Amino acid sequence: MIKAMPEYLNILQRPKMRDATMLLALTGWMDGGLVSTGTVRHFMSLHKVIELARIDPDPFYIYNFPGSMEVAAIFRPEVKYEEGLITDIQVPSNIFHCDPEANLVFFLGQEPNLRWQAFADCIFAVAKETGVTRIIFMGSFGGRVPHTRNPRMFGSVSHEHLKGILTDLGLRLSDYQGPCGFSTLLVSQSPRHDIQMLSLVAEIPGYLQGANPLSIEAVARQLSRLLNQPADLGTLRAASNEWEAQVSEAVARDDKLAATVRKLEEQYDNELIGAPVSEVHLDEEEDAEEEE
Repeated sequence: MIKAMPEYLNILQRPKMRDATMLLALTGWMDGGLVSTGTVRHFMSLHKVIELARIDPDPFYIYNFPGSMEVAAIFRPEVKYEEGLITDIQVPSNIFHCDPEANLVFFLGQEPNLRWQAFADCIFAVAKETGVTRIIFMGSFGGRVPHTRNPRMFGSVSHEHLKGILTDLGLRLSDYQGPCGFSTLLVSQSPRHDIQMLSLVAEIPGYLQGANPLSIEAVARQLSRLLNQPADLGTLRAASNEWEAQVSEAVARDDKLAATVRKLEEQYDNELIGAPVSEVHLDEEEDAEEEE
C-alpha cells in the first residue's frame, strides 16, 4: 500500500467523495480511434468539473530518443510557430478532474514510457485521497471488424465477481497473451489498494486511422449503462453517421480495400448468426494498404 504521497503528484484540491468512480483514459498503446480519450472527454463535457491533481511528466517520458529523425520525432514534444513566435507547445500532460456531485473522477493522461510503478502509485494515491473505490478504463485495439458494424467489445476485471457485470453488458471476457499496456498493470494491482477495476476495450477497424466516432459511441453506450447515467448519445450518433458515410465513400474508391471490407462484413455477420466463419486472408501488400 502507498504510505506517503508520491513526489511527482501535485494535488490541488481534496474533495471527499464516497465510493466514487474514476474514468481513466490514456493516449498511446490502446487509444486507437481516440476511443479511450474521446470517451472520457465526452463524459467530462457532460459534467461541471474542477481540476483535481496533476502528475509531473518529466520522470515518465522519453523526449530524446537516439536514431533517425523519423524515429526521434515520435518521442519529441510538438511545437507550433507563427511569424517567429511559439504559439503552442505540446508536452505530455496527466490531469485529474472531478465532479463531486456526480461522484466521478476523470483522468486524462499519456501512457508512461518509464517508471510504470511510480506512475501507478500516483493514480492510486489520488484514488485514496478522493474516495475512489472503482476505476474504469476504456481502450481499443485495431482488428478485423469492418467500419460498417459495431465494434466487438472485450473486457477484463480485477476481481472474479466483476465478470458478471461485463457479461451482462454483452462484453466478451478477454483471452489474450502478449505485450500489455499500462492499464493492465493497474488492473493487476487494484486489489491490493481495495479498488475494483474494469477494462472495456473495443475492437476497431485496423485499416483506418484517426478518430472513430462509431467506436466512441459504442463504448460510451456501455459506460452509460455501467454508471447508470445518461451519456447524451445523440451527438455521438450524429458524428458516427457522418463518419461512416465519409469512410464508406473513401473505401468505395479503392477496389482492393472495398473487397476486403466486404469479406470482413461477411465474417462479422456469419459470426453473429453462428454460421461457419471463413478466415479473411490478406497478403502483405493488402495489409500495408490497410494501415495507410
